[in-house]
Amino acid sequence: MQNKKKSTIIKDAIALFAITLVAAVALGFVYEITKGPIAEAEAKAKAEAYKMVFAEAKLVDDKNEDVNARVELSEEFLASNGFTSSTINEVCIAKDDAGNALGYVMTLTSSAGYGGDIKFTMGVKTDGTLTSIEIIGMNETKGLGEKAGEESFKGQYSDKKVDSFEVIKSSESKTSDNQINAISGATITSNAVTGAVNAGLAFINDLLDNGVGGVTRE
Repeated sequence: MQNKKKSTIIKDAIALFAITLVAAVALGFVYEITKGPIAEAEAKAKAEAYKMVFAEAKLVDDKNEDVNARVELSEEFLASNGFTSSTINEVCIAKDDAGNALGYVMTLTSSAGYGGDIKFTMGVKTDGTLTSIEIIGMNETKGLGEKAGEESFKGQYSDKKVDSFEVIKSSESKTSDNQINAISGATITSNAVTGAVNAGLAFINDLLDNGVGGVTRE
């Protein structure tokens, strides 16, 4: 009886191992099939987002070693400048069809959103002008924080040449270009986006001041 029980346990263990092995192989196969299309879709979405924030750019160079090296060290730069809830995901050089640098396009993430991370793109010209921002991922409250993706809010950053922005109440009248009216009922979201935009501006201005990637301030 004991030997029969032991044999049953061994058979069950072998069966479970076989099932696990087959599942792992199947998952690996599915991953290999889908990783190409997924990467292609992500690249297309990113290119479209960059086009939206920097319409003048015909080419986007994401292979510049000097720029990428700075991005790798961006966490230290941001922390030293007080931007502890922002992450620089990627920075590319925006170019015209002749290959001349027009500025930078970048992807950033703020971890300070009400519903979690807010990911967006933005463009900055060689003279430091912020072209615009485009939200590409967020989980903010419907009817409130999600309005960060609407033109009434994000449009406030467009074509502004400032060192940084500040959030004011939605009911207040602006007295300077760097003021952003908060989304009514979503101050946390408004501050999260603005904080990350300021982090991006600080980072790009540092690149321009140092001619990183051969891009010099206009």
